[in-house]
Amino acid sequence: MITRAKTLARAAEQRRFFEAAGAVPVETSILQPAHTLLDLYGEDILARAYVTSDALRGEQMLRPDFTVPVVQMHMAEGAEPARYTYSGEVFRRQEHDPDRPNEYVQVGYEVFDRADPAGADAEVFALISEIVEPLNLRAVTGDIGILMAAVQGLKTTQARKSALLRHIWRPRRFRNLLNRYAGRLPLTVERQKLLANADVQIDAPLIGRRSQAEINQRLEALRADAKAPLLSTVEVDLLDALLNVRETLPFALEHLRDIAVDLPSIAPAVERIALRADALSLRGIDVADLPFEASFGRTSMEYYDGFVFGFFSPTRAELPAIATGGRYDALTQRLGQGTEIPAVGGVLRPGLILELEAAQ
Repeated sequence: MITRAKTLARAAEQRRFFEAAGAVPVETSILQPAHTLLDLYGEDILARAYVTSDALRGEQMLRPDFTVPVVQMHMAEGAEPARYTYSGEVFRRQEHDPDRPNEYVQVGYEVFDRADPAGADAEVFALISEIVEPLNLRAVTGDIGILMAAVQGLKTTQARKSALLRHIWRPRRFRNLLNRYAGRLPLTVERQKLLANADVQIDAPLIGRRSQAEINQRLEALRADAKAPLLSTVEVDLLDALLNVRETLPFALEHLRDIAVDLPSIAPAVERIALRADALSLRGIDVADLPFEASFGRTSMEYYDGFVFGFFSPTRAELPAIATGGRYDALTQRLGQGTEIPAVGGVLRPGLILELEAAQ
C-alpha cells in the first residue's frame, strides 16, 4: 500500500536530488489569493480549484499549483540566475472522475536564467528524465510557442488573433473559432439578425456582473468581427499541418522547417527548437528517438508558452502524467511588476512513481 508517509519520504528524496543540482528549497502557502489565479486564467480555474473566503483576505484558493507562487516570490525578491525546488500538496477538483485524487504530493524544480534558455530547457528535462529513468516511461515533448507564433502571423485582425491565443489551451474552442473565422461554421439565424441590425437591443434582465454598457460593447465587437475578411484556406491548412506534426524530434524539425517556408512567422520558434535539440543531446538525451507533438501541452496549465514535456506510463494509460513541465517566460512578465526573466520548470508525482514501482 502506498501510504502518505512513503510518498512524503520519496518527495524528500527527490527534493534532495534537485538541491544537489543547485536548487534552493522554498515553501509556499497552501492558501493562495484567488484574484491572482483568476486574473491569469479567468473563471475557468474555478472548475478545478477549491475556493474559500476569508473575512480579511478575501477569496482564497487551496494551492492548485506551485509555479505561480514561486514565480511571485522570485520576481519580488529573487536574484538571478536562480534555481528552486519544493514539495507539498496541491489540490484539484475532480468533477468527472472520482478515481482521480483531488489532493496529491508534487515535487518541482524551477530555473530562472536568461543566459541560455535552450540549455535551461535541457537541464530541467534531463534531471527529471534521470529520476524517472528506471520506470521506462514514454516521454513526449512539444512547444506551445510555435503555435502562438503561427497565430501571430495570420493575416487577420488583432482581435481575432487575441481570441485564438486566449484559447490555445482549449483545443475545442480554438477549433470552433478557427472554423468560424474561416467561414466553415454557419451563423445561427438569431446571430445573423443581431449582427446585421445595429439597432437591436437586448431586452432581458441583467444577470451576473456585466453591465448594459459592457454588453453593448461586446455586441459592437461581434459586429466588427463579422465584417472582417475570412481566414484563407491556405492559412487554415497550414495551421492544420502544424498541429498534426507528430514525429521524432529530427523529423519533426524537418517538417516544421518545410511549413515555415509558407508560414514564416514560425521560423524563429523552429530554430529555438533546433537549439534545444542540440542542448538535449549535450545532456545525453537521445533526441533521435524523442517524440515531438506540436499539439502537446494544450490542456496543461495556461502559463506555458514555449517548451513543454511529459512522461507517461506505457502500460498504465489511465494514469495522468508522472512528470510534466515547460517554459513560462510570459508569466514572469505578468507577475513581475514590469520586469521579466526567462523561466522553465517541471514537476513530479512521487505517489504515482511509487505506485508504478510497486507494480514492477
